[in-house]
Amino acid sequence: MRSIIRIMATAKELWPLYVSIVLGALLVSATALLTPFVIGRATDTVVSIAAGRGGDWTDLIWYAVVLLVIALANSLLTNIAGYFGDQMSVRLRAILSGRYFHKLLRLPQRYYDNELTGKIVSRLNRSITSITDFLQTFANSFFPTVITLLAVLVITAFYSPWLSVLLIVIYPTFVWLTALTSKRWQVWEKQKNDHYDIAGGRFAEVIGQMRVVKSFVAEKRELTGFNAHYDATLGLTRQQSAFWHRMDFWRRGALDLVFFGVYAIIFVQAARGDYTVGAMVLLIQLTAMARQPVTSMSYWVDQTQRAVVGSQEYFNVMAEIDEPNHALEAEPTAEVHWTDEDPVIAFDDVDFGYGDGDLVLREIDLAINRGERVAFVGESGGGKTTLVNLIMKLYPATDGEIRVNGQSVRDVPAVALRREVGVVFQDANLFSGTIRENMEYGRPGATDEELTVAATRANAIDFILKLPNGFDTEIGERGIKLSGGQKQRLSVARALLKDAPILILDEATSSLDTKAERAVQAGLEELMEGRTTLIIAHRLSTIASVDRIVTLRDGRIDEVGSPAELATTGGIYAELLALQGSDDKADKARLLAYEITQ
Repeated sequence: MRSIIRIMATAKELWPLYVSIVLGALLVSATALLTPFVIGRATDTVVSIAAGRGGDWTDLIWYAVVLLVIALANSLLTNIAGYFGDQMSVRLRAILSGRYFHKLLRLPQRYYDNELTGKIVSRLNRSITSITDFLQTFANSFFPTVITLLAVLVITAFYSPWLSVLLIVIYPTFVWLTALTSKRWQVWEKQKNDHYDIAGGRFAEVIGQMRVVKSFVAEKRELTGFNAHYDATLGLTRQQSAFWHRMDFWRRGALDLVFFGVYAIIFVQAARGDYTVGAMVLLIQLTAMARQPVTSMSYWVDQTQRAVVGSQEYFNVMAEIDEPNHALEAEPTAEVHWTDEDPVIAFDDVDFGYGDGDLVLREIDLAINRGERVAFVGESGGGKTTLVNLIMKLYPATDGEIRVNGQSVRDVPAVALRREVGVVFQDANLFSGTIRENMEYGRPGATDEELTVAATRANAIDFILKLPNGFDTEIGERGIKLSGGQKQRLSVARALLKDAPILILDEATSSLDTKAERAVQAGLEELMEGRTTLIIAHRLSTIASVDRIVTLRDGRIDEVGSPAELATTGGIYAELLALQGSDDKADKARLLAYEITQ
């Protein structure tokens, strides 16, 4: 019941539409209730005329006219209510989808580390569809059903109290039998949804990386895994459906027994002369109207259960804890007072671990001054990327303090902090759309002149001008129409346009060939000019000119010094310099552990 109340609360913004639907449905129900009375009167008139007891033939014509008017009114009201229902359904979908996306944008990076993209999308579609379907069914059916039942009970009680008693018995009996199935049904539905989510998540991954799938000839393996999840849902559906329909047989059987008693009473009392044939026809039609909602209750229960399961997934996401000071919050009332003093970035005894796992970083103490270029070197998985992620507040430090421009990142709003930082990732991470839209991502509304200057400095202007529409050329999903070097130069231009004082280069050239690397490196040199730069590099050639190198070993800082100083200390950097010139297979394997190439 709590889930149903929460679902109902999601429609509160649409109460005018919802009330219109309910009122329309009630009027439709009222017109439907009038029909048995008119038919009953017409029946008595027909019987009277046929028996020679009098009666006016014109009355029959008027009864037919009244039935026509009622039918037309019913059709009109049904379509008006349907129109409002369509509007509510679309607006509700828009509201729920917007809230869901708004919530996802507020969640911390840790949430996305544990979720598949396809699963998030699948959950959105299923949850919102189930909620909107339920609310529309509830508005169109619940209130009219209640009105119809009350009217039928009152009218039948006037003719025979026993009829009302039997009709009253139907609903608690049916609901009780339905409740017996609900709990088990929802367990199966949750298991099916899990399979759908995993299959959907894998589907999205495969479509997004089809070149990898084809190059490894993995099509059959992917299809087999995908089909296995749907085969599992078939097995669960067999159990779920068999149980549901078995219980539905008992529900309908109980219903049939009750209506056997209802019809028996109507027929016997009519035959005894307790009421007229027209009244008998009236009661039969009313009881048929009372039966219809009961026979439809299986559908309502099914819709309700799907809504409950779907809404739980939706509300679970909405209950996730937001990222502190996320970018969608209102701008801070007081401007952040950044200092111009050194250090620009400071780590004070910082520890970090993911969740309840072991610490990835331990006792990190480091100060980086304005305009410095600092490179981080260490084995893969040693915490280099994690270190810079902490600066951007993508994760909170487990212990210790990180300061940027004199301010603790714990206290600075994320939106203000991240405006101070520009990033070039190993993967360019472009979006579908045009080159212009991707370059403007960090600075919306940039002029053509600003775009051209940034593209020129990033060594990207030549290839951009050769494209069919220049800056307005569509580049496809994730920039698939561009080469790796072109995408990376575009990401450098994007960072240049943002013009942040702190720059993070997260393995920005590691995936490029030598020729592409030279072009990108030229853009990076322009980008690093006058900025405090942190470099995570897989190529020693990209860090030869840095001011300092920080080596990490087992999550701790091992050495800090200039390239010349560390080349002679016998530490990680000196070891890498020695390994890169060796032809020994063991040395090459050791070099790969650091993912360092020349």
